[in-house]
Amino acid sequence: MPRNSVPGADELLNKHFKVLDKGFVRLVDYMGGDHSIVQSARVSYGSGTKSLREDKGLINYLLRNWHTSPFEQVQMTFHCKMPIFVARQWVRHRTARLNEVSGRYSIMTDEFYVPDEARIQFQSADNKQGSGESMPRDYSAEKVSEFSGDQGQLYGHYESMVEEGMARELARINLPLSLYTEWYWQIDLHNMFHFLRLRLDPHAQYEIRVYAEAMAECTKAVCPVAYEAFEEHILNSRTFSRGEMMVLRRMLRRGGWNEDSHLGEVTKMSSRRKGEFVSKLWNTPKEKEKSPEITPVERDTGPD
Repeated sequence: MPRNSVPGADELLNKHFKVLDKGFVRLVDYMGGDHSIVQSARVSYGSGTKSLREDKGLINYLLRNWHTSPFEQVQMTFHCKMPIFVARQWVRHRTARLNEVSGRYSIMTDEFYVPDEARIQFQSADNKQGSGESMPRDYSAEKVSEFSGDQGQLYGHYESMVEEGMARELARINLPLSLYTEWYWQIDLHNMFHFLRLRLDPHAQYEIRVYAEAMAECTKAVCPVAYEAFEEHILNSRTFSRGEMMVLRRMLRRGGWNEDSHLGEVTKMSSRRKGEFVSKLWNTPKEKEKSPEITPVERDTGPD
């Protein structure tokens, strides 16, 4: 059988998306697309591909109801170049397969990430792992220069050690986290959506967020219908705790809206979506019945 292809994705194959000052993302291969998701979902009851509208409806249904296995049928392979500190955040997503350049075998290149002056920011006052307001311009310019100077000095030491015959696996250990590394990274669509949900978030560190933005463009080209559903049901959606739901229900009741209210005037949702929406708002799980009290049984322990 010929390999199924997606024209929009084929146009992006091997295209470099420039990221940061010296990094990039490129889609080197993919397998499957929206068609793979619907075929996988329908194989359980022996029905093949239907109309585009029906396929779109099925993909949306699967995603909003957390039926995730059909999305694992789509695979994407990326070639990425990023600073080591970004790679160490990235590798926390343990649901992908990767192969990274090795400093034990290869001479590391003289390429380091140097942030723009505008990126030099104060520590956030309310987020222990985030950045806050921009620092004064004079200070920022001085620190950018300092970054470059330190990087150059450390790389010079590394070069000298290698030239003097020191083992590469030892010479590399003093190189900073700003050094660029590269890897091939393969992931399925379900886990890609999880990666993007976390790394496209405004609270994610800028330096990894821009990589996620480039990868999102590639993912959208491979599976445009599924990506639109991801934006609708995951990326731009919010979940509410039980306590928050109780507050919402009270607010709605005070406004004259309850589980019997008609949704036709306030939403263009399909009948099924309206039913799901009402169910989310008003159908609370029944409280578990309390277990009967257990009365200790007196036992005859026999003679002392």
